[in-house]
Amino acid sequence: MILKLMNAKRTLEIGVFTGYSLLATALALPEDGQILAIDPDRKNYELGLPVIEKAGVAHKIDFRESQALPVLDELMQEEKYRGWFDFVFVDADKENYMNYHKRVMELVRVGGVIGYDNTLWSGTVVAEPEYPVSEYVMEMKDRFLELNRHLAADPRIEICQLSISDGLTLCRRIS
Repeated sequence: MILKLMNAKRTLEIGVFTGYSLLATALALPEDGQILAIDPDRKNYELGLPVIEKAGVAHKIDFRESQALPVLDELMQEEKYRGWFDFVFVDADKENYMNYHKRVMELVRVGGVIGYDNTLWSGTVVAEPEYPVSEYVMEMKDRFLELNRHLAADPRIEICQLSISDGLTLCRRIS
């Protein structure tokens, strides 16, 4: 719905897994819409590909089997891609969300939207410090707290954090 409301035509998806959100994006885009999808595991993408093909939207997807940072760095070298994307969805390796933000801010247009998935990290970002969680969950909690603070302080964006599922933060680039 949000893609239709903003008349999005060009999107970037960092982290694809089996392509569920990729399918939803492709269905929401117009016939000439384009999605650049990046994921290091083609096998997972290919699990969902028959559904994408059956829906008749596979032609909109340019899948790149790679870690995202090298692809983003390549895109940033081409002037064409600066401010080119209408929408970016990030649901990849959580350790790199801050690195992704630095790059996608150059790639999304003013007025475009960036969506970061999992930003509430199972609610742990608001849990008391003594809340019992594993070391990994605690480390990720700290990373998401850092990201959330960074996004809230970034004057180039307006943000809205949705408390659905594991948290989704939408950032609208304003400058």
